[in-house]
Amino acid sequence: MRIFIEKDYDAMSRRMAQIIAAEITHNPACVLGLATGSTPEGAYKYLVDWHKQGCLSFQDVLSVNLDEYVGLAPTHDQSYRYFMQSNLFDHVDIVPENTRVPDGLTKDPAAFCAEYDAYIRSLGYVDLQLLGIGRNGHIGFNEPGDCFVKETHVVDLAESTIDANARFFATRDDVPKQAISMGIGAIMGAKKVLLAASGAEKADAILGSICGAITPHCPGSILQLHPNVAVVVDEVAGSKLKAAGVSVCG
Repeated sequence: MRIFIEKDYDAMSRRMAQIIAAEITHNPACVLGLATGSTPEGAYKYLVDWHKQGCLSFQDVLSVNLDEYVGLAPTHDQSYRYFMQSNLFDHVDIVPENTRVPDGLTKDPAAFCAEYDAYIRSLGYVDLQLLGIGRNGHIGFNEPGDCFVKETHVVDLAESTIDANARFFATRDDVPKQAISMGIGAIMGAKKVLLAASGAEKADAILGSICGAITPHCPGSILQLHPNVAVVVDEVAGSKLKAAGVSVCG
């Protein structure tokens, strides 16, 4: 596991973007597992800028997203499809048909989840999986629980997750209570994983994921078993790693 502690959010975002861009440059037809939220937003801005400068092409890239809220249409401004279009897809040359985001309006969630997993397997899993992490250690929307759920599934969101996401909605009551999330099996099947976090409120989750017991009560801890993980955090998110004496990359 390689750990990078950057001085601030912008430096963290640039490091994330460099890792993603290097993957695309090395393998122009790579499969990217993508995430949403405030953590990757800065990295996506760097990728868009480099594309506009003619340094990076997404023409042959395939993408699969981690998750989507149940009940939100792709056009809803808080849906994750909308986020991806607004922050990345609409600004680069990725082929629309090559992008996949879970369908929050599916009438048959079980069938959809099985099809999503089958599609990911058909790609040979993803080449680089981008992950944020929740304050409670969730990755994707795999919430803390008694077991790791392998398959893509419908998740009942934890109260802490709803609280954390309420800032994006008019009221807390407007936050969806469920989401479709890629399961731990697909995440761990990725050839490489890029885990990122920013802010002091993520410090405990990062420490637990990297140094704590491997337990479904901190879903991010499963990444300790993955052979190729890069962790990129800003100084405050990584503060407890430094205090614990964890080795970091220069």
